[in-house]
Amino acid sequence: MSLFDETERRPLSVSELTSQVRGALENRFASVWVEGEISNFRAPASGHWYFTIKDEAAQLRASCFRGANSRIRFRPTDGLQVRARGRLTVYEPRGDYELVVEGLDPVGAGALRVAFEQMRDRLAAEGLFAEELKRPLPLLPRRVGVVTSPTGAAVHDILRVLSRRTRTVNILLVPVRVQGEGAGAEIARAVAMLNAHHRAAILSGRAGDGVDAIIVGRGGGSAEDLWAFNEEEVARAIRASTIPVISAVGHETDFCIADFAADVRAATPSAAAELVAAREDEVAAAVDALTRELLRTLSYRLMNERARLQEAAMSRGFDDARARLNDASRVTAELSHRLEKLIARVRESARKRLGDASCRLSPAKPAARAARARTRLALVRATLERTAASRLEEARARLGVAAASLDALSPLAVLRRGYAIAEDEAGSALRAARETREGRRVRVRLGEGALRCRVEGVEGV
Repeated sequence: MSLFDETERRPLSVSELTSQVRGALENRFASVWVEGEISNFRAPASGHWYFTIKDEAAQLRASCFRGANSRIRFRPTDGLQVRARGRLTVYEPRGDYELVVEGLDPVGAGALRVAFEQMRDRLAAEGLFAEELKRPLPLLPRRVGVVTSPTGAAVHDILRVLSRRTRTVNILLVPVRVQGEGAGAEIARAVAMLNAHHRAAILSGRAGDGVDAIIVGRGGGSAEDLWAFNEEEVARAIRASTIPVISAVGHETDFCIADFAADVRAATPSAAAELVAAREDEVAAAVDALTRELLRTLSYRLMNERARLQEAAMSRGFDDARARLNDASRVTAELSHRLEKLIARVRESARKRLGDASCRLSPAKPAARAARARTRLALVRATLERTAASRLEEARARLGVAAASLDALSPLAVLRRGYAIAEDEAGSALRAARETREGRRVRVRLGEGALRCRVEGVEGV
């Protein structure tokens, strides 16, 4: 007897059975939540995640494809307790059933918190938050870039604080979205844009148009609202900035990745504005304090000097000085009177001498003196002419004797008697035949004129 009915005699293939099981599973478990511990987590280059969810008694294979895991804000790790949402299916080549994960949340901690801690630890390990990379804010910034929403409360808080505490800081607002999909990319681009503007201003010689500091922030909100400031590209853009960055996100108790990457963290946007204006307030307060101290010191010195002057005026020494001054005034008056009398006597004496000289220079006396002077001049002139003629004759005689003697000794006289002088090309007299050679030119000077000759031969050498 057959063990099977006729209708059951045709067996199912493995593929058919597996397909039916898959259909049954997918229909029965189209959406299911499973809680357990992750193990054997793998993330190959394809971008998909493969892991196992297990508890004390069983385990379940799970897959999370790239399109789904891009929406999960944290990265699973072995040992993490999670709650997974997905559908059951059968992987037919191996006949294994598995969970296709579409959502994943940590158990006991929010996904955002886990993602925050993972990114914080990873970037800290890279050295992105190192204290030696932090730069101080400028002493007196002139222009501050603000990266925030143009309609949010943060920008109004910043403007209100700056308008109250400083008159020298200008604001350069770069409007961005501060929450939602793509907000992080906008914030990163805004930071890079301010740096590019600053570099262009410096290179073109417009240092006054540069940006001295950047405030990146927004008002408070939920963890989801603040998540744009936890994105990796925002942190890297802040760290790559050549301009000091102040992170002012949320309220005092809110922390985000941007706070760790920034050069300075401010508890709120208003606190960031106070940091920017703090130095100006400090400088103004210091100047006011120094001014008040200087005025007090001057007042004290003035009172002391006035008191000393009053004491000197009331002292006996001041009376002595006044008496000595009066004595000096009397002596000066007496000397002035004596000087006036002396000037009058000198003036009278000079007038008398002038009268005597006028009498001596009357017209008759100068005429007689001039006649006598002309007579003496004529006598002296005659005497000089006789003496000069006599001396001129004596000089002519001596000159004639000297000329005769000179003519007798002159070589020209010797030449006129038939002798000659031979000179070389340089004009030097030749005294011996060996001083020249055959073929050289010589000049022979005669009593009258000279001859230019060539030496045909040298004798007596």
